[in-house]
Amino acid sequence: MDNSAFELHEGELKNSSPRAVLEKAQACHPDKMEKKKSWSLLKMFLLCLLAGIVTTTIGVLILSLVYVGHFSPTTGEGSGERDPAPSAGPAVGNKADSRFGFLNHLANTKVHDFQGGAIQWARFRKDPAHYDSDEEVRFGTSLNTQQSKMTAGTLRIKSKGMRAPHWHFNANEHGFLVQGSAWIGIVDDGGNTVTTYNVTAGQVIFFPKNTLHWVKNVGDGDCLFFLFFTTHDELQTLDVDDAFFSTPEDIAARSLKPQGGVNFIRTFKRPREDQAVNLPSNLGELIQNASYVQSPDEQVWKYFYDLKGSHKFLYPGGIIQWARYRKDGAGLNTNEKVFSESLNQHVDTLTLGTLRIYSNGLRQPHFHFNAHEMGYVISGCGKIGITGSQPTTDFEIGVGDVFFFPIGNQHYIKSTCVEDLYMILAFSTGNQLQTLDMDDYFQATADHILAQLFLKKQEEFKKIPKFKDDQAVNIP
Repeated sequence: MDNSAFELHEGELKNSSPRAVLEKAQACHPDKMEKKKSWSLLKMFLLCLLAGIVTTTIGVLILSLVYVGHFSPTTGEGSGERDPAPSAGPAVGNKADSRFGFLNHLANTKVHDFQGGAIQWARFRKDPAHYDSDEEVRFGTSLNTQQSKMTAGTLRIKSKGMRAPHWHFNANEHGFLVQGSAWIGIVDDGGNTVTTYNVTAGQVIFFPKNTLHWVKNVGDGDCLFFLFFTTHDELQTLDVDDAFFSTPEDIAARSLKPQGGVNFIRTFKRPREDQAVNLPSNLGELIQNASYVQSPDEQVWKYFYDLKGSHKFLYPGGIIQWARYRKDGAGLNTNEKVFSESLNQHVDTLTLGTLRIYSNGLRQPHFHFNAHEMGYVISGCGKIGITGSQPTTDFEIGVGDVFFFPIGNQHYIKSTCVEDLYMILAFSTGNQLQTLDMDDYFQATADHILAQLFLKKQEEFKKIPKFKDDQAVNIP
């Protein structure tokens, strides 16, 4: 061994303490001992450093494995958000800014094409893969988490095309005809009464939940509906042809009792294409005579409202018209009262209205006590601002856009084009809508309360005028 301490004689080692031996060895070879001591300390430092590096590396690897096992991106690389529970719906995409919690560019969404027309959706989907963008994820999630009781979409039907007879398990349906003309059919409980009526642009249709109904285009051009459904979950629908082809042949034969029995049932062949919006190429061969009769008024008005012909509420900056429930039928004519009561007797119905804002006009800041609001831009353009639980910047809206205001969130809509901004609105209540405008709550609050809140002298608030005419929609 080359350690100098072991170069001493064996006898000396036996008769000396370890400390004495070490001191004697250092006295004999001071330079060598000092070098050995320095080298030993360096080796100890290097060993400790290496051990620290190895320990740190192992710790990082363990943490990485834990992270991968419990976390994963939800809507794109690097989102770093926890996976949602299976029943909670899709997570909000980081790539979509906050305005898309309130805005959907419906005109730019996926078009679901059929032989007889097309459908586009602004809605919640349980499977995130069924969305086409982070913006749609954010909007759909917003509808669902706010429990909005609203889904929206457009239905375009070609001339002579038909939205096949169907019903919705989990929603009432309210529709506004934007353009064209159509013939509507509704089959009531037990099939004892079939209500049919014609509808033209600017009018409203209503189908209660689980009520069989159809829509046929009877005009020369396309008809376009904007539709609202009273659910914030995924809409559940069953078409008559799908129900028929899912029924065993013998069961269908026993139920319908046609001539030829089961053999007649077997002549029905399921088309390859979805017939949700139907328009067969050989329609002329199939139909010889079609009758589009109108049912008596007392039946029709339960499911129909002449919104464009209703009373116009005039404001300095625009016009509002309503298809809604009014307690005791106040301000409604005989037919409108029938519709009003029909809305109120069904659960989870909507209030509908059109809002026209003149150029540079403003639907002033306001909020609703008892309803979420959803709207669709028919013409014009504007700007929307929302004040609520989440900070959101103002954003622009144009033709084909859908917007959503959660209950209690203050919001305003300003017309920014030369032409009027024209919209169809829906509110998630079948009772009377309750609303409070900014000028109304300022006027209703005592001056001394406002002075204390805003740190201004009490007399300053005398500068805010009280107008004789309602300023809900105003203009400079």
